[in-house]
Amino acid sequence: MTTDTASKETRGFQSEVNQLLDLVINSLYSHREIFLRELVSNASDAIDKLKFLALTNEGLYESDAESIVDIEFDTAAKTITVRDNGIGMTREEVVDHLGTIARSGTKEFFGKLSGDAKQDSQLIGQFGVGFYAAFIVADRVTVNSRRAGTAPDAGVRWESDGKGEFTVETIARPSRGTEVILHLKDDALEFANGWRLRDLVKRYSDHISTPIRMKKEGKDETGTETVNHATALWTRAKQEISDDDYKAFYKHVSHDFEDPMAWVHTKSEGKLEYTTLFYIPGRAPFDLFDRDSARGVKLYVQRVFIMEDAEQLLPRYLRFIRGIVDTRDLPLNVSRELLQRNKAIDTIRGASIKKILGMIEDLAGGENYGSFWQAFGRVLKEGVIEDGANRDRIAKLLRFASTKLDQAEHTVSLEDYKSRMVDGQTAIYFLTAENHLTAKNSPHLEIFREKGLEVLLLTDPVDEWLVSHLTEFDGTPLKSVLHGQLELPGASTEEGKDEQAEDEHAALVGRIKTALGEKVKDVRSSRRLTHSPACLVSEDFDMSANLARILKASGQEVPATTRILEVNAGHPLVTHLADEADEDRFKAWTSILFEQAVLAEGGRLEDPAGFVHRVNELVLDLAKAARPG
Repeated sequence: MTTDTASKETRGFQSEVNQLLDLVINSLYSHREIFLRELVSNASDAIDKLKFLALTNEGLYESDAESIVDIEFDTAAKTITVRDNGIGMTREEVVDHLGTIARSGTKEFFGKLSGDAKQDSQLIGQFGVGFYAAFIVADRVTVNSRRAGTAPDAGVRWESDGKGEFTVETIARPSRGTEVILHLKDDALEFANGWRLRDLVKRYSDHISTPIRMKKEGKDETGTETVNHATALWTRAKQEISDDDYKAFYKHVSHDFEDPMAWVHTKSEGKLEYTTLFYIPGRAPFDLFDRDSARGVKLYVQRVFIMEDAEQLLPRYLRFIRGIVDTRDLPLNVSRELLQRNKAIDTIRGASIKKILGMIEDLAGGENYGSFWQAFGRVLKEGVIEDGANRDRIAKLLRFASTKLDQAEHTVSLEDYKSRMVDGQTAIYFLTAENHLTAKNSPHLEIFREKGLEVLLLTDPVDEWLVSHLTEFDGTPLKSVLHGQLELPGASTEEGKDEQAEDEHAALVGRIKTALGEKVKDVRSSRRLTHSPACLVSEDFDMSANLARILKASGQEVPATTRILEVNAGHPLVTHLADEADEDRFKAWTSILFEQAVLAEGGRLEDPAGFVHRVNELVLDLAKAARPG
């Protein structure tokens, strides 16, 4: 193998690669053996990509269509080599793939790292380290590669000790594909052992459909042997597949370190023939809330890998699902454009959604559902908005914080809520807010607590859109406690008293409205306050203040709206207003009343300095009035 020394250059890693390498080397020491799983998985992926591209260009096989992954070790040289005859890489691809991390959410991922090795190792498992796992056991890594279909002198060698720089040079390489040579650290020589490597292949890569070969061992043994099962796991009968097999395959398709939470394996025969194997991860991936992030379901046609991140296979609200779909009912040269208008895909998609929802329903009946909801609940809520056909089914899976529960992580289903509704209650009450503490302490809840009425506390940004689509559940409407007039159980018996109180305070209410002017749409005596002096409410079909804040924070223009100020006429602060003859002081008190209502719901004041000044002035006035003499 010759080298073009004039082409050799030294480059620095992207800063994120340096960070990742440092984390991999220092945080994954207890997971060292996964290096082989990651390298074999990459080799398998490279072979899958070659098979797909060769569907339209057989010349890429270069007269050798057999797919193989070879693993070799040399005890004397202290090396392990993983070699494939897959698609290979050009010089530019080697630099791009091995020197940079071109993934959305990378910055956010590194921002979540704490410096605690154990905790960070779990996050790294979600991110997927791939090739860089080699540096867990090697102090130097050499990669030789050539892209299929290029000339023999277009090979490339990449080499690095993982300490900030790498070299890259053009070499002659007769065979296509990639070989990764690990120069082992002294404390990793245990892996340069045939029995040890075979055991790791069986444990982590037995399910890979590409044959993995190693040299036969023994005094009279020659040649190579296949050391894995070498058939696609999903094609085997379910009774032949152990839980450990399913877990190992999950780690292959997801590049996750942890076991999945659940899985469902289905074979459909009849008019359409297809197999699906779907997993729920054990924890949320780092980029879960990026709606444009890649989804984890791979499409195969007749066991030939076609594409990953096939967005037509599952809706966006199930983007946390990992797994495969394999069908006979698509052409091998299927494109993303063809998938968009293919009836077979529509059928598979519909059936897959039902299978996955069934898997989640099974979880909902057990003790692990709390873990699932904490990890994926916010995303599942999007299904109510996106998937009208399954809205009712998804609604039963939703969980919410509630005034009947002490903490935000304690949740209730809509069915449980309905089972606790009091006599005469005709609506499911909810409140949306920026966070749990703001919601829990909202003055809007006072009358509900007094009457023993449960209110759902919705604090995820998606909840604002959720309740606009989920207007009723099992025949019972959902009603915001922040909007419109309240019709509570037993209200008719108190209606006369309320109207009498409103008449008595009509003059004060009118005076407050005049003082506030265009700041409010209206002022009225409140039926929902028992302890607080005032609160803000919206008309039934107005945008909520919380939604307006969310839209503004995302850079969207929000039309200016005014809201209704409700005052508690029995509160001492309000009764003090009724006795205030000085108009300037009355306006100052009224402004404070309004601004307190804004702050109580988590809003922001247009003039916080003015608010502070008014409060200080009034406190000083009160202090002077209380001073003897």
